[in-house]
Amino acid sequence: MELGGLLTYGVFFLTQAGIYAVLALGLNVQFGLTGQINIGVAGFFAVGAYTSAILTTSVTPAHLGGFDLPFLVGIAGAVVASGIVAVGIGWVTMRLRSDYLAIATIGIAEIIRLTLKNEDWLTNGVRGVPGIPRPFVETLGTDPLISLAVILAFVLLAYWLVERARVSPWGRVLRAIRENEDGVMAAGKDVARFRLQAFVFGSGLMGMAGGLYAHFIGFISPEAFLPLYGTFLVWVMLIAGGAGNNRGAVLGAFAIWMLWSATQFMTDALGAEYATQAGALRVLLIGVLLQVILILRPQGILPEHGRKGRR
Repeated sequence: MELGGLLTYGVFFLTQAGIYAVLALGLNVQFGLTGQINIGVAGFFAVGAYTSAILTTSVTPAHLGGFDLPFLVGIAGAVVASGIVAVGIGWVTMRLRSDYLAIATIGIAEIIRLTLKNEDWLTNGVRGVPGIPRPFVETLGTDPLISLAVILAFVLLAYWLVERARVSPWGRVLRAIRENEDGVMAAGKDVARFRLQAFVFGSGLMGMAGGLYAHFIGFISPEAFLPLYGTFLVWVMLIAGGAGNNRGAVLGAFAIWMLWSATQFMTDALGAEYATQAGALRVLLIGVLLQVILILRPQGILPEHGRKGRR
């Protein structure tokens, strides 16, 4: 691969890893701080992506939208829409224990994906939404480095928000709920309300990541939000990096995306005749990696302060 090709791929890699870092930070609010097992990450990711796409694309008869609004309005809409969906889901599920919550969220995420797939008037169905503009394309152009800089800025913003929340009194209540929910209830705290707040906050960040993804790729379809890409990889990133540690969530996103990209080079070497088996092999390799992490270093690369070795 020539130097120019390497630089182009490096920009793509960092941009995609940055989007996953925002997703991992959102999941860290829910699982790392509060102990909520959300297996529906892909659903909020998709809601954010489609909301921003609908708000920012040009007029078209193919799907709802054509509002042609600025990039920042699209991202704000993605956060708000994902937060609203999270309120509706959380109002029903926040009193469920961890395993029941996991079952409920994965089912809801599939409902969202299938709705986006079948409601042509809303999302153009399986044909997807094309023509999503790059960030600040009117003033800064279409240089991929601009998109990378914008996404890294949003990674820093998401990290700052989650870190401020973690060290605040609100974040201490979340960690107390994670460790001893009954004790927090005995102290007079409304556990369901705090859990709902954490769920909505984390889901809003997932919607932000979806909006960033839509504007970076320029085209979205329901196939981009399968559980493998929108949920499973994000969980592996957070567990590998260190749940409860925001730096670990970001590090895990970049490290696991690097490994996932490396598996593509490995499986591509098998040739086109083994393309189907190669896809399954990539999933197998990441699954084995997750098992190794859980056995050898369950606390992750960067454990949460004060919890080393306790997971």
